[in-house]
Amino acid sequence: MNRNYKTLIIAEAGVNHNGKLTLAKRLIDVAIKGGANIVKFQTFKTNLILSKTAKKAEYQIKSTGKNTSQYSMIKKLELSYDDHVELIKYCRKNNIEFLSSPFDIESLKLLIKLKLKKIKIPSGEITNVELLQEIGKLNKKVILSTGMSTIKEIEKAIDILKNAGTKKKNITLLHCTSEYPTPMNEVNLKAILSMKKKFKTKVGLSDHTLGSEVAIAAVALGAEVIEKHITLNKKMLGPDHKASLNPKELSYLVRSVRNIEKALGDGVKRPTKSEKKNIPIFRKYIVASKEIKKGDKFSNNNITIKRSGKGLEPYFIPKVLGKISKKNFEKDEIIKL
Repeated sequence: MNRNYKTLIIAEAGVNHNGKLTLAKRLIDVAIKGGANIVKFQTFKTNLILSKTAKKAEYQIKSTGKNTSQYSMIKKLELSYDDHVELIKYCRKNNIEFLSSPFDIESLKLLIKLKLKKIKIPSGEITNVELLQEIGKLNKKVILSTGMSTIKEIEKAIDILKNAGTKKKNITLLHCTSEYPTPMNEVNLKAILSMKKKFKTKVGLSDHTLGSEVAIAAVALGAEVIEKHITLNKKMLGPDHKASLNPKELSYLVRSVRNIEKALGDGVKRPTKSEKKNIPIFRKYIVASKEIKKGDKFSNNNITIKRSGKGLEPYFIPKVLGKISKKNFEKDEIIKL
C-alpha cells in the first residue's frame, strides 16, 4: 500500500489492546486496512508513573467504573519488552511504522533499544524535564503533544529538547485537548495556525473528539499530522474505547484526508484542466440582438450578450458601441469587428 502522502496519519492503538498481544495485533491490522501511516502504542511502567493513590479522571470512571483504582486499571494495560518486540516485527512484516509514547525513562530506554525512528511525547509529559532531556539527547524526530499546555510551556519544552541536542526541524507539535471525548467548543482548531506562526515547526492535531470532521477540518487548516485513537469496538471495557474510531470510521477518516489533500491544490487561482472545456459553454459573448444591416451603427438596441460558444467577450462592448457594421448580421449571430 502506498503510504507516501503529505499528511501523516497516526492510528493510536494506545492501550485499547487491553493488555492482550492478540488484540494489539488486531489493532495493527485495523490501522493497516484503514490506510494509516503509523500505528502507535504506549510504553510505561505503572509503578514508575503512578502512585497507588492516584485518582481516575472523570472519563476513566465513566468508562471503567469507580471500584478499581487508576493504578490497577493501568497496570493491566502494560506491554512487556517481548510484546514490543513481537509488535514491531509484526508491523515491519506488514509495512507500517510502529511508534510508541514513553511515559518514563526506563520505558524510553526500552524504545531506544528497539531502534524506533521517532519518539512521541504524550501531553502529560510536557513538563517532565528529565524525560524531555533524555529524549532530546537522541536527536531523533520528535512528535510532541501539547494538551493542557500554554504557549510558554510549549516553548520551554522545545527549548529543553533543543538544548539537549534535538534539531528544531525534527520537532512536530500536535495541538491537543486532553479531554475524552473533547467537547466541540473546546477544540480550538485555530490554535494550529497560531502555533505554526509562533514556533515555525510542523504542527498537527491529536484529536479526541467523536467522529472525524474535526480532524478533516484540521488538514484543511494546514495540519501535517493527524492522530486518532482506534478500537475494535467502542463498547469494549477500557478507558479510551468510547472516544476512539472503529475500523470503518478510520477508513472514512483516511479517505477523507486524502481527498482534502487533493482538494487543497497549490493555491494558484486559474482555470483547471477540466474547466477549460466549459469556458465557451458557460461564458457569454457579444451577439446581435436583432438583424443588423451593413452600415448600421452598433448600439445597445442591436447588440447583447448571450452564451454563443465563441466571439468577443463582454469586456469589448465599449469598443463595439458606435462602430459601423461591415456586414449583415442575423439575430444571435456572433459580432465580429
